Amino acid sequence: MTATVSIGEFARLTFLSVKTLRYYHEIELLEPAAVDPYSGYRRYSTDQVDQAHLIRRLRELNMPLPEIRAVVAAPDQGARDTALREHLEHMEAELLRTRDVVASLRALLLPASRIEVEYRSVPAFPALTVSGIVARETLGDWYGAAFAQLYETLSANGVAPAGPGGATYSTEFFENDIGQVVAFAPITGIDRGALTDTKSAAIVELPARRFAIGVHSGPFTDFDRTYGALGSHVAEHDSALAEPIREIPLIGPHNADDPSEFRTEVCWPIGRL
Repeated sequence: MTATVSIGEFARLTFLSVKTLRYYHEIELLEPAAVDPYSGYRRYSTDQVDQAHLIRRLRELNMPLPEIRAVVAAPDQGARDTALREHLEHMEAELLRTRDVVASLRALLLPASRIEVEYRSVPAFPALTVSGIVARETLGDWYGAAFAQLYETLSANGVAPAGPGGATYSTEFFENDIGQVVAFAPITGIDRGALTDTKSAAIVELPARRFAIGVHSGPFTDFDRTYGALGSHVAEHDSALAEPIREIPLIGPHNADDPSEFRTEVCWPIGRL
């Protein structure tokens, strides 16, 4: 049996304050079942209790109000469950990110270990590339899409990569949080002629360079520490070139599920071959 109750009683039923209930009415998130046209008193149906409990829990999960409105207004149970599932997946990803940041902060409390630096002269080589002006906050999605395109293009042309792929990052990317990034997959000179259908990918000759190389191990949360250590070493012992830095993911999301297993070479261009 359904009954209606005053706003104060509804607050007791739902753990939502009267002030909050009035606000939710104003923004049309949770409207009363009836409003007295003379007194303006609000009355709520007991059928609305479950909806109010749902809204309260979603707010505790920091779901934005527009998204809560979409959940509440979902046309059926399936649509509502889909919206809830997407938000839970987003929260789980945020929890993992928070965990990684906490671990990185704890690592800052420990003495920094010296970085092992290797020097390597890399000859020029042809590569299939996808480039773009990329913002730092969208890098992960862009990177995944670019590499999928590269390796799908190679496969469609019957060409195997000639070595591990990677990416180059312009100085503007670091200075402005946005700049040119080039994802590349090495190919051989012979295979160059076999790539007849590259779509938006381009074949580029990456120049010969000498690099100071450090390996970043683990998740990317503290990637800046590897850059800081390697860049400091180069500044103290070498002559850095104002040219794109290369990253070579030896073990990454493409071949490992556990971020602690990730290993990425950071290749800092220096002045002499």
